[in-house]
Amino acid sequence: MGVIWLLIVGAAAGFLATRMMRIEASIPVTVAIGMGGALIGGLILRALLSVMGLFAGLIGAVLGALLLIWLWQTYGPK
Repeated sequence: MGVIWLLIVGAAAGFLATRMMRIEASIPVTVAIGMGGALIGGLILRALLSVMGLFAGLIGAVLGALLLIWLWQTYGPK
């Protein structure tokens, strides 16, 4: 169940993050960005905001995905 939840949250977070950063990415890249963001942001925000429960995971996933997109655009292939 954890892997399925990570895919669902990752897809949602990646979709939101790519739209917020106004980039066009394929579905696999969008899901990968969201999953990476879920891992990074989810861990950080769950530790800081454990009282929020599932919302902390989604917020953290979107913030983490935004961070990954920013790093990709700043330091990635040009």
